[in-house]
Amino acid sequence: MSPSPDLRFQPLSEAFARDPYPFYASLRERDGLTYFPDFDIWLASRFDDVSEIVMHGRMVRSMEHIATREEIAAQKRAGNWHDMPHHSRFVQFSLLDSDGEVHDRLRRQVFKLFTPVMVNSLRASIQTFVDGLVDSLADREEIEFIEDLAAQIPGHVIGQVLGVPARDCAQLRIWSENIVQFFDIDRSDDRKDLAERNTTEFYRYLLDLKAEREKQPRDDLLSLMVDAERQGHMTHDELISTAMLILMAGHGSTIDVLGSGLHALLKFPLEMKRLRDTPDLMKTAVQEMFRYESPLPFFHRYCTEEVEICGRRFPRGTKFGVLYGAANRDPKQFPEPDRFDVGRTPNRHIAFGRGAHFCLGNHLARLEMDIVFSTLLKRFGTIDLAEDKPVYKRGLSVRGPQSLKISWKAA
Repeated sequence: MSPSPDLRFQPLSEAFARDPYPFYASLRERDGLTYFPDFDIWLASRFDDVSEIVMHGRMVRSMEHIATREEIAAQKRAGNWHDMPHHSRFVQFSLLDSDGEVHDRLRRQVFKLFTPVMVNSLRASIQTFVDGLVDSLADREEIEFIEDLAAQIPGHVIGQVLGVPARDCAQLRIWSENIVQFFDIDRSDDRKDLAERNTTEFYRYLLDLKAEREKQPRDDLLSLMVDAERQGHMTHDELISTAMLILMAGHGSTIDVLGSGLHALLKFPLEMKRLRDTPDLMKTAVQEMFRYESPLPFFHRYCTEEVEICGRRFPRGTKFGVLYGAANRDPKQFPEPDRFDVGRTPNRHIAFGRGAHFCLGNHLARLEMDIVFSTLLKRFGTIDLAEDKPVYKRGLSVRGPQSLKISWKAA
């Protein structure tokens, strides 16, 4: 069970960050799944294989279904996930990494605030915030799009949904990024200390906010969860964990896809012009941004029993790496997959996952994207890249530019 000798998988390298798609293409050309011993994982890169794994009834995200507590503890020590009391309690357990009844119960408590109707009710307030932000930047000839604009929006929006005061949203982004960074491949002691320290600070902040809502409920998600805890639908730890997850999930991936989405428009100027000329294409353009550069390109699954899948049998406990970023460039599913097409139809991408773990915040993320890009194309007649080659984040679990310098001129 060894990889082909020509396998060159270096997800922390500059080359992979710059362009992972040649590697993904080479994986899709191999027969079956590809075993990678460094992670003890079978990599799925074709659209059909990824879909089959994530939809299979014997696949889970949590190891608790396939290992004893002692075995899980040993795995944590081996991966440097141990000795992180708050991170283990509130981050390593979450709605995202739960399965079955627990996952369904927690998801039900928050789902009602992420329906299309509820999300669309936020449109006016998001538009007002984006307009104000753009107003503050419009006189500048050049901006750093990620830090100056993209990074300011998701935290404000998800903070509003949860019930976080606007003055605290910038700090939530710092906590979120410092916690999430530990989920990638590099889990050094320094990164571990950073994640645990920020989880502890985040926890104490949410404790205070929760206490306020217990005394005086409001029309927000945190008050909804406090009521769910009171009725026995969530525990205290589940409430804190879910609040952290929603805030963290609402930050990073949306910032990343805002950056990569604009970069795609800049790399394909005819598609940008097409979108300007036909603004009704914005909804399909946003879906194409998620397909073209999936902001969360990698997830995992374990099989709870021996399964026959993707052309062969795998024993219980096998770990699968599902490469959404590779699946969304599969030419058997998407004609000319490396071409950015704002009118691509159909576009059954898998950037939001599939099945029980389909992204809860997909409607909110797409609304933010719609508002941001509609506003930019309406207000600025010219938007150009102001640097040669934007540097993308390193790692397997995220995909997005670290920075994106642009110049613009008002329409």
